[in-house]
Order: sequence, then C-alpha cells, then structure tokens
Amino acid sequence: MSILVVGSVAFDTIATPLGSCKEALGGSATYASLSASFFSPVKLVAVVGEDFPSRYIELFKQRNIDTAGLKVERGRTFRWKGEYTWDFNSAKTLATHLNVFSHFNPVLPEKYTLSDYVFLANIDPQIQEQVLKQVRSPKMVICDTMNHWIASKKDHLVRFLKHVDIFLLNDAEARQLSGENNLVRAARAIMKFGVKRVIIKKGEHGALLFGKNSVFCVPAFLLESVFDPTGAGDTFAGGFIGFLARCGKITDVNLRKAVVYGTIMATFAVEKFSVQRLLEINKNDIRKRLKKFVTLTCFR
Repeated sequence: MSILVVGSVAFDTIATPLGSCKEALGGSATYASLSASFFSPVKLVAVVGEDFPSRYIELFKQRNIDTAGLKVERGRTFRWKGEYTWDFNSAKTLATHLNVFSHFNPVLPEKYTLSDYVFLANIDPQIQEQVLKQVRSPKMVICDTMNHWIASKKDHLVRFLKHVDIFLLNDAEARQLSGENNLVRAARAIMKFGVKRVIIKKGEHGALLFGKNSVFCVPAFLLESVFDPTGAGDTFAGGFIGFLARCGKITDVNLRKAVVYGTIMATFAVEKFSVQRLLEINKNDIRKRLKKFVTLTCFR
C-alpha cells in the first residue's frame, strides 16, 4: 500500500549535553518517510532550496522513497537551530529560518493523488487541508500538529479534524487544544471535533491511543542513553502509518500493534544525531527490539 508523507525537509543545528551537530538532515517529512519506508513505499512531498545536496535526494530514492513531490526552488532550505538540557522532553528554539518553506503550497503529482495512506506532518492546517483535497479516496488520514498552530489557527485546525482518522499530538498540545488537564478528558474532548482516534505522545513515558470506546497505553522502551530526541515524534508517526500500510487492514489489533511499532522506531531515532541511526538499522534490528519490548511489557 502506498504512503503519502507531506511535511518539511530541513537542516537542523542541535546541541545537547552529549554533543552537537551542524546543519544535519532533518525535518518532519524526512524522519517520517525514512521510518515508514521500512514497511512500505513512500511518496514524499516537501520543498527544499538550491543548496540541498543531491546526495540526500539519492538517499531517499535508495530507501524506496519517491521524490517526484520533492520540489527544489530558488533560495535556501528551511533551517532550525535548537538545544536540549538534560530534560530531553522539550527543545529550546534558538533560530528558525523558513526560507523556501515559507511559501510551501504543494500541488501533488497525479500518481500521488491515488495514495491509500496519508500522513500530514506538522505544517499549517490550511496547507494540510489543501493537500488532502487533492487525494482522491484515502483509506487512512493521519495528522500531526504543534502548539504554534493550536495558538494561531485553532479554529481552522478544529474544522479540519473532521476529515482526519487519527490525530497525533503530545500531552501539552492535547491539554492546550482541549482546555482539559486530564489526558483522558482531553482526548474525549478532541474526538468531539470529529476525529475518529487520538494518539497522545508522552515522550519518555510512552503513548496513549484513544478510540470511541477504548484506550490503549504503551510504555516507552527503556534506553540506556538518549542522544538527540529531535524527530522522535515524526519517526513514531512513520513507523505507525508504515505498519498499518503493510497490514492493509485497519483493525483495533493492528492499530495497537502500529503504536508499538511507532514506539520502537522512535527509540532508534533518538540514539544518534539527525537520521543517522535510522540509516544504520535494518528490519532485523527492528524485530529484535520488538522482541525485547514484548519481554519488557509482558506480565503473564
């Protein structure tokens, strides 16, 4: 099954207590696409500048990621600079230069309009809506967001959610959007906007999947060290939608498994800067870590 990923491709400059990197490959669409590509072919929609190295485009192609929707425009690629303290749950943004991403307005290639699974990464909800209108009959639409869009375009985001099957956001964003402090009540309030299911990401504390009549809780996988949490949420989303696309059937059991696979993929992303760890692992590494996760969470 085909996966459409729409979001940002960027250069990240990051500092953590364990080290730093300068202008490393990043962006929501980058992490999500690489993660999803372990499970199913991906169609990437993003924009980069003339300074974007061709070797990265070749890297995407080698990973079964179609780049017909990756537009190269005159100007510079989106750049983000941030730092983390020992509290890896949130980054302090030091600089954001949108560059060509400031006028991102994607028109999908014809073959992309037939995509079965759609992941709309953290971008303006109006752009998310414009993209979704171009997809003919998707089986599953998954949408992410951030505090900025909740604060600046809440009304539009809320209206758009009725077109979304699964909405991803972190615990702080869930509280901000719903006005509820308790996450169970927050998820229920968000589902009243029309979205079918809500996944609340809790970083080092795992994730929660809420349906109309169900809740599924997944703990985080225990890691000895977290090197760089940038892109973990997008990697989760890529693993989640990738597994669903590979299954081809949307059932409660498969949704729960997808949350686990998303969690597993995110654990790899945080082990090194940028997407380096995702480029080192293979499907067998994923299976091994899944087996360890099952052992970790088994109580029978």
